Amino acid sequence: MAKVRAHHLRAMKENGEKITMLTAYDAITAHIFDEAGIDMLLVGDSYGTTMLGHKSTVPVTMEQMELAVSAVARGVERAFIVGDMPFGSYEASNEDAVRNAVRLIKAGANAVKLEGGERMADRITAITKAGILVVGHIGYTPQSENALGGPRVQGRGDAALAILNDAQAVEDAGAIAVVLEMVPYDIAHEVTEKLNIPTIGIGAGKLTDGQVLVWSDMAGMQEWTPKFVKVFGEVGAALREATVAYKDAVKNLEFPDRAHAFDH
Repeated sequence: MAKVRAHHLRAMKENGEKITMLTAYDAITAHIFDEAGIDMLLVGDSYGTTMLGHKSTVPVTMEQMELAVSAVARGVERAFIVGDMPFGSYEASNEDAVRNAVRLIKAGANAVKLEGGERMADRITAITKAGILVVGHIGYTPQSENALGGPRVQGRGDAALAILNDAQAVEDAGAIAVVLEMVPYDIAHEVTEKLNIPTIGIGAGKLTDGQVLVWSDMAGMQEWTPKFVKVFGEVGAALREATVAYKDAVKNLEFPDRAHAFDH
């Protein structure tokens, strides 16, 4: 299968073909998703909450993101890899943003993602001018959850105009795509219709150009999932069952048997 590139994503939007995206944080799951034909893999800073046990994405470091991006890159041949820029890696200056974006590209990402619309347009432009592809992220932006008052839908009522302005600012700044998180259905549709770049929805309805989910939510690994998540497989239950079966086999001297041992 040919490697997915930015121009393929734009062509998918133009042709009405939905773009598929999942998060990934390691080589083995990235390889499985890649073989399954997922178009884009987001090495999200959700790594912090799903893999590292943090209560939010805020504590995630550049070093941790580099490690996760490099692992995913080693497991992938086809999918387009997007590396999240963690909190604190791009807010202070354009120079910080470019320097840290370079680190993720060197680790194996095909593009970087950062949160914020109009307020981050200068950062997107600076990174783009450095020859690095950028994916925007507007609506609910988890790194700003303290300022937003927690995980709340963004763009209702009078706030809809701000979402539209943010989306246009992201495109004008040079982004190749934009994630719309927890945005009302009709607003997400309007943004998708107005932009030339693909929109990737998460909690934004089906009329965006594509969809992304945190893979552990999608696969039933979490005890709680947001309203917008559909569970497509009970991987958590299957893993728990396999673990109990292994434990019981060892305790009952059923594993390993003679077939699993070596002769001298």
